[in-house]
Amino acid sequence: MSYGFLGRIIRVDLTSGSITIEKPGETFYRKYLGGKGLVAYYLLKELPGGVDPLGPDNKLVFATGVLTGVPAPALPRFVVGAKSPLTGGFGQSEAGGFWGPELKKAGYDAIIVEGCAEKPVYLYIKDDDIQIRDAQHLWGLETGQAQEAIRWELGDDKVRLAIIGTGGENLVRYACIINELKHANGRNGLGAVMGSKKLKAIVVRGSGNIPVAEPEKIPGIRKDIIAELKAYPLTQSLYELGTAGAVISLNAGGILPTRNFNYGELETAERISGEAMAETILKRREGCYACSIRCKRAVEVSSGEITVDPKYGGPEYETIASFGSLCQIDDLVLLAKAHELCNKYSIDTISTGCSIAFAMECYEKGLLTREDCDGLEVKFGNKDVILPLIDMIAQRRGIGDILAEGTHRAAKIIGRGAEDFALTVKRQELPMHDPRGKVAVGIGYALSETGADHMTAAHDPLFANKGIVLDTIFPLGITKPVGERDLTWEKIRAFMYLKIWWSFSDMAGICHFGPVPRGGISINNIIRLLKAVTGWDTSLWELMKAGERSINMARLFNLREGFTREDDILPKRLFTPLKKGRLKGVAIPEDEFRAIISLYYAMMGWDEEGVPGKGKLLELQLAEFLPMREEDDPDGSLLDDAELN
Repeated sequence: MSYGFLGRIIRVDLTSGSITIEKPGETFYRKYLGGKGLVAYYLLKELPGGVDPLGPDNKLVFATGVLTGVPAPALPRFVVGAKSPLTGGFGQSEAGGFWGPELKKAGYDAIIVEGCAEKPVYLYIKDDDIQIRDAQHLWGLETGQAQEAIRWELGDDKVRLAIIGTGGENLVRYACIINELKHANGRNGLGAVMGSKKLKAIVVRGSGNIPVAEPEKIPGIRKDIIAELKAYPLTQSLYELGTAGAVISLNAGGILPTRNFNYGELETAERISGEAMAETILKRREGCYACSIRCKRAVEVSSGEITVDPKYGGPEYETIASFGSLCQIDDLVLLAKAHELCNKYSIDTISTGCSIAFAMECYEKGLLTREDCDGLEVKFGNKDVILPLIDMIAQRRGIGDILAEGTHRAAKIIGRGAEDFALTVKRQELPMHDPRGKVAVGIGYALSETGADHMTAAHDPLFANKGIVLDTIFPLGITKPVGERDLTWEKIRAFMYLKIWWSFSDMAGICHFGPVPRGGISINNIIRLLKAVTGWDTSLWELMKAGERSINMARLFNLREGFTREDDILPKRLFTPLKKGRLKGVAIPEDEFRAIISLYYAMMGWDEEGVPGKGKLLELQLAEFLPMREEDDPDGSLLDDAELN
């Protein structure tokens, strides 16, 4: 018997209506673990190069991890992947909540969605009963309306839904997938892939249990993990203030993205801080499945011109900064409403806020006029345009139709130098962390397989000073501090190990707010837990190699799609000095940055163009993905060795 995973993967072809169950062996799961590993494997193995991300040949993979749903903190995560309609490359986005554990309780590790339905449908999974059901009556509804209708239709208010709204249906290139109305697979436009397949939702209800090898050990490990989290100061801050607790500290450090990354501070930042939220509109603290951290916020506004429903949760830091400081807006109620609208429409708050800030800079530089913007005065600080623009983007109406393409494509449409204001990596908009103050974040943006992403590796302050946080990552071989703005071999080495560690977490179903260094769960307790769940005699070495394996597979996917080392670079603005804030005048030196990327390639066993070497791929058991010449393997033995059980 297998433990930690169910050994069953659903494959659904929406074109033909066929549903099959595949049963990979234990060797497969030990190699890929789940989550990012399964996504990378199926996309690299089954997608031909050059497919249209919004065409029927793209595949959408929902994958839990080997630890997803184990009753302990920080284990709710699942990954959705496809070829991204925003970047044209490897698409991946993670989410917490309750949907992933529910899929495993229904008896499945993953779902592969192929083809395209003729008319709107939703997928209903209740244990062994799997149905493709009509969703024509749901098409056009917001996420909350559709969820309510589906639960009423099924007569079950306990079903868990991963769903899209009108943003996904209208193929906004950064549309997301929402579960429980408040947990988002937010980036890379995977909601648009759902929309292109006319798939409104995947609805799950499970009555089973996740098999565990040594169930008697789980309560003790869980108790130890909770104790670690309670003692860890960064975890306590998440409970008290949520991710919005970062606003004040980033502003004080001069790296709160403001005015489309021209400034590093907003003078009135305290008005949109986690502290302000706690004192005004916070209704309750919420969390994900079996998690005691409770970092999620639910906010409510019930008086005045704006109302906000707590069933949509509340704004994270990224949402507050992208609609707030980035656009020079300091109205917390307005930002909470912007969050609610994005969740209703299923569009990514980061890319939406960045698209509006981009339009504001274009407007102030004379590249867009009031007429171009449907009568709106799209200036920095004009809070009256935020909500109308969100609606226009989701509906693809007027200027919103251009902004719904993402800032990279929008800049090409507008022209006349607008490209300088579109701050993207691999066509994905920057998250709300300025690398001019923490350079490893910029390295992460540049090297992320999915385009600019702040969750590829731990941020520089976590390993910049001696103390409890640095001590927690000694087992990774990071034993001395590295300055936040350093561009040294020590920095790239620390970044590489932390990226591999976080990549493993994305495979296993672990939230990055749980384990060290961002959370308090020790590396030793992660290994103890994985051993108890799976029964494997595993080690940190094996887990790190798994993380490295998924990074290399995603890299191979992007290389196949035409990405080169020239795509592993930051936008020009980050190589120019900040104009305001504590770090005024500070920029990232471009030559040093390019050199450090080359050093990363060398450390990873890649060549100067960022192509994984034959030796590295063979070491990671990825021979089947070698771009192999016939003379390299004349008798086919290398590929034979790559066969899976």
